[in-house]
Amino acid sequence: MNQNMQNKQNGKIGLLPMYLALYDQHLPETRNGFMPFLEKIHDAFTQQNVEVITASYCRLDSEFQEAIRQFEEEDVDCIVTLHLSYSPSLECIHALSKTRLPIIVFDTTIDSNFDSPSQIMYNHGIHGVQDMCNLLLRNGKDFIIESGHIDLSEVIAHLVNHIQGAKMAHQFKKARIGQIGEPFKGMGDFQVEPAVIQKKLGFQVIQTPLHQFARYFPDANESSVHDELIHDQNLFDLSDVDKEFHLSSIKTGIALRRWLETEQISGFTINFLSITRDSGLPQMPFLEIGKAMSRGIGYAGEGDVLTAALVGTLSQVIGNATFSEMFCPNWSENSIFLSHMGEMNVSLAAETVQLKEKPWTYSDAETAIYPSACYMKGEAAIVNLAPGADDRFSLIVSPITMVEEKDKSIMQGKVRGWFKPRIPLSDFLKRYSEEGGTHHIAIVYGDPVDTLKTFARIMQWNFIEIK
Repeated sequence: MNQNMQNKQNGKIGLLPMYLALYDQHLPETRNGFMPFLEKIHDAFTQQNVEVITASYCRLDSEFQEAIRQFEEEDVDCIVTLHLSYSPSLECIHALSKTRLPIIVFDTTIDSNFDSPSQIMYNHGIHGVQDMCNLLLRNGKDFIIESGHIDLSEVIAHLVNHIQGAKMAHQFKKARIGQIGEPFKGMGDFQVEPAVIQKKLGFQVIQTPLHQFARYFPDANESSVHDELIHDQNLFDLSDVDKEFHLSSIKTGIALRRWLETEQISGFTINFLSITRDSGLPQMPFLEIGKAMSRGIGYAGEGDVLTAALVGTLSQVIGNATFSEMFCPNWSENSIFLSHMGEMNVSLAAETVQLKEKPWTYSDAETAIYPSACYMKGEAAIVNLAPGADDRFSLIVSPITMVEEKDKSIMQGKVRGWFKPRIPLSDFLKRYSEEGGTHHIAIVYGDPVDTLKTFARIMQWNFIEIK
């Protein structure tokens, strides 16, 4: 698994404790009784790698306004409301309905068992939730709600899934996606007008002319070239590549990496037809693409900024993601062969990655070096961002099983993998195209469906699960 995904932060929340001013006027000592509970909730989130910014108790409109201002300045991914007691909705609704931040409602109480009048003061916040949710709906502000006690349910886990989804939406909207070369001529399924990207998706496309990459190339004697060579010798099987081609690939890769860092790119795409010997990138940088994806940078081929942004967001929030394509069906075994020209997340390989030479026939560019391996087995999901009619989008998600390579001799030398859908292959392929799924996909390991459902909801996309 990706080393850069270890201890990954699952999100940053603004925790909003909601209270009633009347109690401070007549029972001022009561608020102190909620502090252990608030600390318990705070700790439950931090134990799940969620960063928590906790506001002061909010009772009045001005206090809610100040708390939301703080959360926006802190750039949290979402607000999690927590009714300590009843809190009148007209005090909070202006601040909550106007904020750009997603709202997740945590409907819970201090005690898991209620059987005494003495508990009423500390366990009656649920009707405040009802008051607030009614006003949110009436004001057109969407919200997500989870209800339950943390000692008796998986409510924190459910909330963390939503927080991750909110983080995905936040990351996606502020992504910087590099585009090298024009989109592949005639390949229309992923192409979207720049104005639609800006208005509906939010991420920024960085178009860099190829000739500008010349300034990022290292000198032959730079230590960075030697260090990268040692890195590759320790990580990959180099027995099938010429040293000169490999060194040229390393220098091209370092140039690409420096551009990614300088421009703060979170995902990128290259049209391989743009690469020529004198273009600025003298060879297609397949090897660095595979390394970049292993570091959490998104990628997609042929000028596809949509999938590049999607892969980058999946990688940065969930981890263990790669760009790929469904190439060939195996009807008899209910599986699909995955591949592409030479791009794969090298950290998802089932075995030692072999570096291979790809003589370039599309232009006069130098021979490219690419990683060859089979994707590791495990539970995963196909994820696709599909443009639709009227500038609307669908997030298509299908849980799959990545399976082992049966005969390692057959597809040696290729980027490869096989997956089985949860339903018959014919039904899967039929449904995928009925829903408008494009031919570029992301694969992400694990069980991310709930998180992706929240991501789609916050982005106001249609969510489609094929299972």
